[in-house]
Order: sequence, then C-alpha cells, then structure tokens
Amino acid sequence: MPTKTIIGVIVAIVLVTAIAISLLLLLPDKPAELVEEETTQKIEIGEKIKLPEPSYTSNVSVEEALSKRRSIRAYSGDNVTIEEVSQLLWAAQGITSPWGGRTAPSAGALYPLELYLVVGDVEGIDKGVYKYIPGEEHDLEKVKDGDMRAELAEAAGKQESVKDAAIDIVFTAVYERTMRKYKERGIRYVHMEAGHAAQNVYLQAVSLDLGTVVIGAFIDSEVKKIVNAGEQEEPLYIMPVGRKD
Repeated sequence: MPTKTIIGVIVAIVLVTAIAISLLLLLPDKPAELVEEETTQKIEIGEKIKLPEPSYTSNVSVEEALSKRRSIRAYSGDNVTIEEVSQLLWAAQGITSPWGGRTAPSAGALYPLELYLVVGDVEGIDKGVYKYIPGEEHDLEKVKDGDMRAELAEAAGKQESVKDAAIDIVFTAVYERTMRKYKERGIRYVHMEAGHAAQNVYLQAVSLDLGTVVIGAFIDSEVKKIVNAGEQEEPLYIMPVGRKD
C-alpha cells in the first residue's frame, strides 16, 4: 500500500476518534435520580438484606455518651449509612451471647420486642419498611415498599421529626411472650424492656453523632398498619433518627 494511502487512513481514524470523544463530552450528565437508582439496592417485599457486622468498640465512652444524651427533634436531611443502621439496631436488640442474650435485659429472657425500620434516606437501601431479624442473621426483611415517613408522622400527631428523620425505628411488643410466665405483671416488664432498648439507641446515636428522640404519642392502629405489624403486636415507641441539624 502506498505511503500516502496509509497516512490518509491514519488521519481518518484519528479524526473519527476525535469526533466520537467530542460527542461523548457533549452528552448531558446522568440525572441524580438515575445515579441513585444504580447505587441503591432494590429489594422486593419478603427479601432480606444482610446488615454489616456491628462494631463492638468506639472512641466515645459510656460516660461521655450519657453526658451528651439529649432528645433531638431537628435533622439536617442528610442520609445515614447502612453501617449506622446496623449499629443502631444491634444496640436495641442485637444478640450478644451464644445462648441468645441481647443488648437489652428481658424478664425471663423472653424477648417480646420487635423492631421495624421505616427507611427514608439510607445510603444503599431503597425506601420502604423493614423488619429487623436479630441473631446470627442480623438481617432486614422488607415488608412494605415506599417512603412511609409522612404517613407515620400523620399517625404520630403530625410530629415533624418523624417525617424529617432519615429513618424511624418502631418498637412493637408481643405481650403474650412475657405474660405466659408472669401473667399481668408481665405487662410492666415489657414496658421496662422497651425503655432499656430505647436508651441503648439513644446512647448509640450519641456515639455515631446522630440525633434521636422517643415518641409515644400516636394512633396505635395506624402505626400497626403502616409497618405491617402482626396481629398480636402492639406499638410502644417511635424513634426518629437523623443527622443533627
């Protein structure tokens, strides 16, 4: 092939490549929502998410967490991470012994509490309602699609903190688990246990530099419906959690 022909082919290839690169540079950036969809795992109802292993140490002492514990109702609107979600749920009801002992004490080790996570803004998890499964699994099981924070806030007397938080942790209880052994007094024990678990969430939130508050004013039947709680479950607490404003 003549030298001039070879040079011509090379020039043509260079020109085509340059034009292609120029066109790519002119293309608009992907919309933020598309990027979010690509990085957020879509979970179907009934599917489970394996949570990251919780940390068992931190740079915040128990004494420091106690001194800084406050009820925080205003949040920045920024998301939280799946690692922070894992840590908060573990603090509330995580398994800490081979026989099944948990982070919060329970009368007769009967553990009547159930936890639901209403997800609004969590890095890597799509919006919806999830049930926490403690133990070796340390999983979240999706029970409902969609952002339910506004509906939950409506059920809680339009409290803005519930709607504005990145997540809401809903505590429910199956009283029968404890009352089978302790009869009517078991009701008292269930309420004590809910307080223990909620304080754990408070202190864990401090160590993560997050804010939370306990909310007990809500319409029980509406909250049960929102989180798809079982027939025997009764809601006790809503704890919004978010980055402090």
